[in-house]
Amino acid sequence: MYPLAVYKKKEPWNKGKLVGQKLALKQKQIWAIRIRLEISGNVRDLALFSLGLDSKLRGCDLVTLRVRDIALGMNIQSRAKIIQQKTGRPVQFEITEQTRVAIKALIRKDALDNSDYLFKSRIKDSPHLSTRQYSRIVDGWINSIGLEGTHYGTHTMRRTKPSLIYKKTKNIRACQLLLGHSKLESTVRYLGIEVDDALEISESIDI
Repeated sequence: MYPLAVYKKKEPWNKGKLVGQKLALKQKQIWAIRIRLEISGNVRDLALFSLGLDSKLRGCDLVTLRVRDIALGMNIQSRAKIIQQKTGRPVQFEITEQTRVAIKALIRKDALDNSDYLFKSRIKDSPHLSTRQYSRIVDGWINSIGLEGTHYGTHTMRRTKPSLIYKKTKNIRACQLLLGHSKLESTVRYLGIEVDDALEISESIDI
């Protein structure tokens, strides 16, 4: 006879953990991090930070970018397009002038070829940064300006620019396209727009 298997109920993965949407960075926080990276001379992190904000890519797509995805030799494109790993859908993003300068400095420093990964890992067996390494790097940026680390993460980088764009323009369709979402409802939920708008309205009412 076979032994009787005893079923053990698994605990939910998020039990006892702080979960929820990660906060977007504010303009002054972006500049605080950027200035620290510039002063420290951290070429790779400055390029990673700048392109992370511009591209609005998920961590898995950002860390696997190759030079050829965004550049022709030393000529960094002002716009690029990639296929998202999670959805298999194409998404376009802009690369601003200050980001192009940072990327060009990284390519020059690391002597990168077109086929090279843009963000090389410092671990021998890994050809590029892992998403876990990227997460730790983001945590370091957040801690460097005194923010509460549990409220921020890699999705902070993805959410920041669309959040700023929405606050300025209220154009949710533009945010959807920039994030590569197939449904508008996904963008609304991702940015927490309905909640933010409701709170802003509530804060403007004195009773």
